[in-house]
Amino acid sequence: MASVKEMRNRISAVKSTQKITKAMQMVAAAKLRRAQNAAQNSRPYAERMAAVIANLAAGVTGDGAPKLLVGTGSTQRQLVVIATSDRGLAGGFNSSIVRAARQRIDALLSEGKDVKVMTVGRKARDQLRRLHATRLVDTFEVGGNPSLAVAEEVSTKIQAMFEAGEIDVVTLFFSKFQSVVTQVPTGKQLIPAEIAAGSKPIDLKGAAYEYEPDEESILAELLPRNVTTQIFSAMLENQAGFFAAQMTAMDNATRNAGDMIASLTLQMNRARQAQITKELIEIISGAEAI
Repeated sequence: MASVKEMRNRISAVKSTQKITKAMQMVAAAKLRRAQNAAQNSRPYAERMAAVIANLAAGVTGDGAPKLLVGTGSTQRQLVVIATSDRGLAGGFNSSIVRAARQRIDALLSEGKDVKVMTVGRKARDQLRRLHATRLVDTFEVGGNPSLAVAEEVSTKIQAMFEAGEIDVVTLFFSKFQSVVTQVPTGKQLIPAEIAAGSKPIDLKGAAYEYEPDEESILAELLPRNVTTQIFSAMLENQAGFFAAQMTAMDNATRNAGDMIASLTLQMNRARQAQITKELIEIISGAEAI
């Protein structure tokens, strides 16, 4: 059994750790509100853009349709983009995103597809480097806060690869923020543009609209912007989910530290009491011997 001094030192170390986890929990809680508002405010823009693309796509057919909308006609070359955070200490937040992406990669490989991987966030890069280092084409870091500049850089790289004929289909994996306790790993197809079945059609109120320029020209401008928008929205969703997961993880760590302190204190008191009892027995035995 450890000595009383060793137990006291261990309790002191756990208390110091508890102070750190408590501080991290408070910081995450303070940042969560802003990140949650940013994620929720970005959704109407992304949903409205999806609705506009759905309406324009209905009038586009034939060879004039943009490739970003209809694809190349093949699904052989796949690019999987995994967006996580740069930091950890958030429970299984990052691992759940990477796990969903790995399942998708394994499924594509079993179908005989050519798979390439791109990561947005250090944690995705670190977790995939061991298994899919040869498939990793590029990595990006999110930084302290998601920025449109990073999203545009990722989007530009993806579109350059698509235009060069290196990829046919692009799928983005991220964590969709639902609540403080729920973040859902989500996969979304970026290229060809996924026309959501639930997209609300634009209410024309009985009027007939003619597009100027034509639908193909508008889509040629709108679709590249949509890729950037979806990536940036995913980064914002990840930011909110990360702080929610970190707040929960640090709260659990603080509680566990409290339980450990109580257990160690009990053990220390027992050890001290045993030491005192032993000393008393030695004193009494010595007195009787005299």
